[in-house]
Amino acid sequence: MTVQILYVDDDDDLREVALMALGLDLDLVVTGCASGEEAVRAAAGLDPHLILLDVMMPRMDGPATLAALRNLPHLAHVPVVFITARTQARDAEPLLALGALGIIAKPFDPMTLAQSVRDFLQR
Repeated sequence: MTVQILYVDDDDDLREVALMALGLDLDLVVTGCASGEEAVRAAAGLDPHLILLDVMMPRMDGPATLAALRNLPHLAHVPVVFITARTQARDAEPLLALGALGIIAKPFDPMTLAQSVRDFLQR
């Protein structure tokens, strides 16, 4: 089964590494976006099974992007996993309270990223 992923991160290098790492799993089809605004525009034509969302981005951060994506009816219930370097409980709890399925810590291990995504999808 093909699994569609929307990956949003303003860091070009990290986004490229993630796209390559996830692309090694032939069942994952990943659309990368460089900003929250770009993700909202692209999402209109996508039907992702999971959204991977950077927290700290300029102009439209991860929580604001999530709110905008949730306003699109077809994405209202798509699971979201935040990606952030801030994984302390005081930083993670507000993100989980927004309805995030979980958090992937930056820097992530490219060799295990696809499996982490699959683990979140099985929840």
